[in-house]
Amino acid sequence: MWKKIRIAILLFILFLVAADTYLTHYRAVSWDETLWVAIYPINPDRDPVVERYISQLSNRSFAPIDAFFADEAQRNHLTQAKPFKVMLAHTVDELPPEPPQDRNTLQVAWWSLKLRWWAYSHDHSGFSPHIKMFVIYHNYDRVKRLEHSLGMQKGMIGVVHAYAHRELEGRNNLVIAHEMLHTVGATDKYDLQSGLPIFPDGYAEPDKKPLYPQQYAELMGAFIPIDKTSVVMPRSLNFALLGAITLTEINWLR
Repeated sequence: MWKKIRIAILLFILFLVAADTYLTHYRAVSWDETLWVAIYPINPDRDPVVERYISQLSNRSFAPIDAFFADEAQRNHLTQAKPFKVMLAHTVDELPPEPPQDRNTLQVAWWSLKLRWWAYSHDHSGFSPHIKMFVIYHNYDRVKRLEHSLGMQKGMIGVVHAYAHRELEGRNNLVIAHEMLHTVGATDKYDLQSGLPIFPDGYAEPDKKPLYPQQYAELMGAFIPIDKTSVVMPRSLNFALLGAITLTEINWLR
């Protein structure tokens, strides 16, 4: 009897969460208003180099993200001139829950709920952002390979791994922008095994002749294709565009 009651309560909670997720996403991608994005820096190792870097961050550090989406909105005739506004929030002293190694559906669902609760409990920003991006900064001299970043549509939360290095801010902003679009429905446009952008959806200029080398990265394709098997990562959002499929996914093409 009690087991059935517990299951019924859990199902009811999941229904409420799903309904809230749907309504939040529907309102977000109507683009009737600017979506506010909060950046929460995290220094996982209490590294003094990272701490100094975080201390000099400001809203201006993320202004290129706002400018990129404003330019793309104008290029694609979106009525909302400023789709996103990125603001620096407070630092967070605890790492978010790690995603499960086993991609079992139930485990992923449980991790998703834990991440959403964690994000809620660690948000003391006071301005109720639409999107929460937790940016874990690493010391470039100590960490040579970053873990994968992620953006989750449910809850509109992102977890980004970035370098605490001024010369790499352009690439950091590129990754943040990529994961931001995941939170509003965009999907990856690169092959998960090879890492190569998928033609034509992952190419910024799929009709370019000659096709190679491409000059820009499709933001969700992540890389600039040089030829069929070679790519480079753009230095900043100045070398990225949004392709037609991505625009459709985020409701910029209707």
